[in-house]
Amino acid sequence: MGLRAYIAKRIVYSFILILFVITLNFIIFEVMPTSPEDFLIGSRKELTPEQVARLMTLWGLDKPFYERYARYVVNMLTFQLGDTVPTTGRRPVAQVIMQYLPNTIVLMGLSTLLAIVIGVIFGVIAAYKRGGLYDTSSVIVSLLTMSLPTFWMGMIFLLLFMQGGPVHNMFGFFFPVGRISSDFLPPPITFNLLGFIFSLPTLVEIQDRLWHLFAPTFILTLFQFGSYLLLTRATMSESMTEDYVVTARAKGLKERTVIFKHTLKNASLPIITSVAIGFGFMLSGAIITEAVFSYPGIGTLTIKSLDNIDYPVVHAIFYITALTVIIANFFADLLYGVIDPRIKYG
Repeated sequence: MGLRAYIAKRIVYSFILILFVITLNFIIFEVMPTSPEDFLIGSRKELTPEQVARLMTLWGLDKPFYERYARYVVNMLTFQLGDTVPTTGRRPVAQVIMQYLPNTIVLMGLSTLLAIVIGVIFGVIAAYKRGGLYDTSSVIVSLLTMSLPTFWMGMIFLLLFMQGGPVHNMFGFFFPVGRISSDFLPPPITFNLLGFIFSLPTLVEIQDRLWHLFAPTFILTLFQFGSYLLLTRATMSESMTEDYVVTARAKGLKERTVIFKHTLKNASLPIITSVAIGFGFMLSGAIITEAVFSYPGIGTLTIKSLDNIDYPVVHAIFYITALTVIIANFFADLLYGVIDPRIKYG
């Protein structure tokens, strides 16, 4: 099977998987104890039967199950995410998500990238020095940081380094929570270009956002890097015993070239899969970490939406998260053949 046929096959498989996710998403919320009908209409005692009937028609709740399902599939595939429930202030779901999504992309993207880079580099070194003190220490640290709950690490960090903590009182460290300190920041720089108004953050605002971003990014990086370190160490340790590594060293190649160009490249397939999954779940946000540091990301929005039983927003978040995981794995499958020529598309 050629590359084009393989890509077409993977696209079909991915589309079927997306339909399965949409179906599962629809069924889960239909069978929940508090159904959309009960929440949107059942609690509004002041409505007359005629008003209830109009609302049922407006929201499509009077349609049979299969018609609602077909409409839901079309809406999800065309990204018509609808509006939030009236109790939270009716707004387009896409608008609400875009209010939180950039914050999550910055936080999760930066922490995931740092965790991958640190984990892979230190994992390569651990595999190269396998059995030594460095190897043992790195494995212990990785297992420890992976095992500790993020909320516990976050709370310890707040206790030690936030204002009022013992370390802050001793050394003056202060890491603020939230996303930005809007009380003292100057207004953004605005300018007109070809009739369009653009705004740029000031240097003070950029510094303030990075300062707020440091603590949750540090905790998430600390929690994630261990899995990449252990995976890299395991795959590298196996590849370093292969014959092509012995041959490369016999040719007189530099050890750095043997390790990174030959060994790591051939051991990278499981790492690519792990990286794809990590970036795929990036948009889901870090619910616990965002809650601990009062960071307004998708995780925070998920908690708010579940508390308010805001079905449209939760539907959209679950769907977008699943979609990013599917897309990330699709590109990971294509990368396999580029990284390792031994793999045949089929």
